[in-house]
Order: sequence, then structure tokens, then C-alpha cells
Amino acid sequence: MMVDRRHRPRSERGSSALLVSRPDSAAHAESESVPLYGFQPPVGTPYGLEVTTVEDFHAHHDDWPWNPPRPGRATFHYLILVTEGALQHDVDHVTRTVAPGQWLWVRPGHVQCWHDPGTAHGPFILFEPEALRPDIARRLAPVTSHDAPAVLTPHPDDAPWLEQTACQLLDEHRALGRRPLAAHHALRCSLLEALLLRLANSPDVTQAPVAAGTTSPGGTSGRRPTYERFQDALELHFRELHLADDYARLLGCSVRTLSRATRAAAGTGARQVIDQRRLLEARRLLGHARWTARAVADHLGFTDTANFGRFFRHHTGLTPAAYAARQASPDS
Repeated sequence: MMVDRRHRPRSERGSSALLVSRPDSAAHAESESVPLYGFQPPVGTPYGLEVTTVEDFHAHHDDWPWNPPRPGRATFHYLILVTEGALQHDVDHVTRTVAPGQWLWVRPGHVQCWHDPGTAHGPFILFEPEALRPDIARRLAPVTSHDAPAVLTPHPDDAPWLEQTACQLLDEHRALGRRPLAAHHALRCSLLEALLLRLANSPDVTQAPVAAGTTSPGGTSGRRPTYERFQDALELHFRELHLADDYARLLGCSVRTLSRATRAAAGTGARQVIDQRRLLEARRLLGHARWTARAVADHLGFTDTANFGRFFRHHTGLTPAAYAARQASPDS
């Protein structure tokens, strides 16, 4: 496997779905950025999906990425079921504690930082968005979205089935060579999709505010598609498109329709959702990535550094420099 240039290659000691690419932004000359990890499956396995266990992953990477802890982002999903012990994991600067029976789901683009897994055990699934069929991906949009809960607690009636399916997926992944490759890959993808569809019915997802008031009497989606398409467009364009009108034109709807859908789904206006996404990116870059305010302002499309400073202070009560200093402090 290939890793960040700062650390020695680990290919002789095991493989993993992690391939580091470097940011190509204007701030490349700034202090080290949060590395972006692409998907590199073990040699000989079908592309897009890898299944292991927390304990095996830890054993094969004893000096990375948790010793010392280093933040990173991935272009794929991390999905972990904790069956024993407790797992701590930082997702977008918040430390989550995952207890036995709970699932940790880190979506593409989230800044994450590992803690030493300690005694935590359980299946560990890494998969690219393209591993899912398009129709299944659409059904899973509420649970794969950027703002879905990082820790899921399944309904008690679903928990045993989910664990068994995760173990079957792990067994099939390890069965490479036991059956034709196409059948092996189809079985893995089918098990993954079944698991995710069941996991999407966890109370954390179905009772979240985003689900309120979005279903029509006929059982089909009402305002959700507009909001979901808005979320997808926002992830692609938040650096250059900053107005609700921009996204309404992109989605082919009126600003009023977009605002109504956003308030029903998120409880706030479209402009506020846009601002919060830009703010999240600014916090990521000023914090672990150690970008300067000027570099962040350029990256996020602000007219100048002063404009960005006013925006950031309005939303956080801190100047960009003060926020960066606080994040750099060992006590922060």
C-alpha cells in the first residue's frame, strides 16, 4: 500500500484500502494539510470494497494512523460495528465514543482522527460510494449524507441480524478464490447493500429532524428530493456558489421552493445551510490543516481576507487567528 511520505511504506506488513493523495489547492505551500486518502484495495481483491476487523486493521498498522493520532480525510466510507470494548474516534473535531452494539459511520470528506482502538473489536467495512447500485444509493441518501449521525444505535430487533450480516460479509471477503470472482464480488455488494438498508432504519436516522414532514400521504418523497439534491450540489459547489439563488437555478426550482424544502428538512433557511457548510470547511482548514486565513478565504471564494474574518467571527465569536491558536493548543 502507499502512505503519506512522512511515514515508511507498510506494504510488507499488510495491505489496506488507503492511498494518500496530496491537496492541490492554492495553499499547498502552507503548513501541512489534512491528507486525503483515496481507495487502494489489497492486491487481488475486487475494487471498491474491503472488509476486515478493527483488531486486524490495528495489528497491520501499529504505527499509523493513531501513533501519534493524525487527522485525515477519505474519499470513501468507514463503517465499524463495535462488538467488544469501546472505540473512540474523532469525526469533524468531535470525539465519539462507540459502545458495543453501536456502529461508527464516517462519510467521505469528514475530518477524522483515530484514537488507539485498545480493546475494541468488531467488523470494519471500507467502501467507495460507487460500490452501491444507483437505485440503492438513492434509497440510502438519508444515511449516507454528509450530515447524517456518525454513531448509530440500531433497533434492538435489528441488531443481531446486522451483526450476523456483517460477519457474513467479512467471511465472504475472506473467501476470495473460493468461487468465481464475479460471483464473489456480487455477493459482497449484495450483503453490503442489505446491511446498509437495514442500518438506515436505525432510530438515529428515522427520528432525526431531517426526516420530519418530508413524506407525502402516498408514501413517496415530498420535499426530501429537493433537499437531498441541494445537499449533493452544496458538497460539489460550496467553494464557488454562495447564494440560495445559485442553487435554485442549479436545481431548476424557485428560491421559495428550495427555502421551503430546506426549512422542512433542516429547520433553517438555505442560506444558513450554505454558510454552515462553508464554516465547517473553514474550521477544518484553520484547525488541523493549519491553513492561513488568507488561504482559506481564497479557497472558499471570499472577496478578501477581511470579509472572511467578519464571516468567521460572526458565526464563532472568534477571529480565524484566535480559532487556529485555540486548536493548536494542547489543551484544546
